Amino acid sequence: MKLATWNVNSLNVRLPQVLAWLEAHQPDVLALQETKLEDHRFPAADFATLGYSAAFSGQKTYNGVALLSRTPLGDVQTGIPGFEDEQRRVLAATVGGVRVACLYVPNGQAVGSDKYAYKLEWLAAARDWLRDELAAHGRLAVVGDFNVAPEDRDVHSPKRWEGQVLVSGPERDAFRELLDLGLHDAFRLHEQPERVFSWWPYGRLGFPRNWGLRIDHVLVSPPLAAECRACTVDVAPRRHERPSDHAPVVATFAAPSD
Repeated sequence: MKLATWNVNSLNVRLPQVLAWLEAHQPDVLALQETKLEDHRFPAADFATLGYSAAFSGQKTYNGVALLSRTPLGDVQTGIPGFEDEQRRVLAATVGGVRVACLYVPNGQAVGSDKYAYKLEWLAAARDWLRDELAAHGRLAVVGDFNVAPEDRDVHSPKRWEGQVLVSGPERDAFRELLDLGLHDAFRLHEQPERVFSWWPYGRLGFPRNWGLRIDHVLVSPPLAAECRACTVDVAPRRHERPSDHAPVVATFAAPSD
């Protein structure tokens, strides 16, 4: 199985890039974040021409998540149960015996802000829900834009970013609590080059200078961790004209019997 996640930062703008990437890489499942489309505008027919079924939960201008799959999507769920939130940030479905949860974690704006408090509350609610999901689904993948760089090695300049949103201690603690549920960071299951990131700011030549952060993740339960053969960041789409500020993260898994 090939599982990918990509914050496309407006599917309306990036649709040709996403279609081309799907055709070239043929993932079994692609999770999208920041689609920024109301559901009646989601281009499901475009994906169907490439053989992908779609589940989606969107809103105008902001947020929005989707799952694209080459096999049927079952038991589709939107939102975090018991956590009232008008923002469309969560979508889960079962694909070929694997439960896939697509998350678009709040950015948090600035440490100490109301949006930062909302982010920490959101992550706590997500943790409690994912604990139940892990108990119900042994083969679980939690993917998406987490807006957290877990360690200093996931930051181009820890000193420059010290104390800021995306790298602050409480955010990293919240991310670690997800791992403490029994999930594994698929990227760190394998030897990786230094300075691999998944997001770069648009300004100040952030991408050419590789001034990035690794904030897009694939977290997997122990059975999937045992089957994970690779996890990489595909930086090629970040070089496109009018790219998303994020790059796809791709994890590949052996069949359970392999």
